[in-house]
Amino acid sequence: MEKSLAKRLIIICIYLALLFLIAYVIYGFLKSDETCFDKIKNQNEEDVDCGGKCSPCGIIKAQSLSVQNSGFVENGRPKEYDAWAIVSNPNNSFGAKSFEYEIKLKGSSGETLAQRNGAGFVLPGDRKYIVESNIFSDVSPREIQLEIKETEWVEFSNYYEKPNLGIVSKNYRQVNSGAGFSEASGLLRNETPYDFNVIKVQVILKDFGGNVVALNSTEMRTVKSGEEREFKSLWINRFSGEVANIEAQAEINIFESEAFIKNAAADKK
Repeated sequence: MEKSLAKRLIIICIYLALLFLIAYVIYGFLKSDETCFDKIKNQNEEDVDCGGKCSPCGIIKAQSLSVQNSGFVENGRPKEYDAWAIVSNPNNSFGAKSFEYEIKLKGSSGETLAQRNGAGFVLPGDRKYIVESNIFSDVSPREIQLEIKETEWVEFSNYYEKPNLGIVSKNYRQVNSGAGFSEASGLLRNETPYDFNVIKVQVILKDFGGNVVALNSTEMRTVKSGEEREFKSLWINRFSGEVANIEAQAEINIFESEAFIKNAAADKK
């Protein structure tokens, strides 16, 4: 009787072991592999898909800024040049709160004739002009090089819409009397629900071939929502080239709270 009971217990244990082994195999087969991209906090991750064996948390995976075009022009003063470049942000949900850049004017043999460091910002999905004025060089440069050094990214988790700052009625004329050689003007429209402390306007003059011939900028203070304001940029010194087109770019640094004037009407929306 005791031998029969012991035999039954052994058989039951074997069956249980087989069932456990089968269940384990089925679970391993059906269970998806744990990865750093499964949107689940597993493995030894500190947060969802980051930390531990995954990439450190807090690192933003954004595409790098790119320099689409660049150049330089004589600014009318002896041995001084204005440098420009177009920087593009390919990310629609990441803005460059700040980035550092280095501009070099180079000679015919590739040597560096002059250098200027600066900093800027780029909104998500935007492209903007970077302008550095009055760069001194004893020797006439042959080319320009702009290198982006450091970038601080900010993620926009909700839908982002670029501030609607329109520029219309652009005009260029040479000054016939008084100080200065020429001036460009236009109307800036703040078509946003916000009042701004400072709006910067970059003015780029181009010839019939689309080449940049002169650069300038101006700042507009206390621009209220819905306001239309005239801006002007004055060139003191004569520059070469015939102006056929005016490109004006208004920019507001939305990463800085000081850029906004508190607007009670906008806060209620």
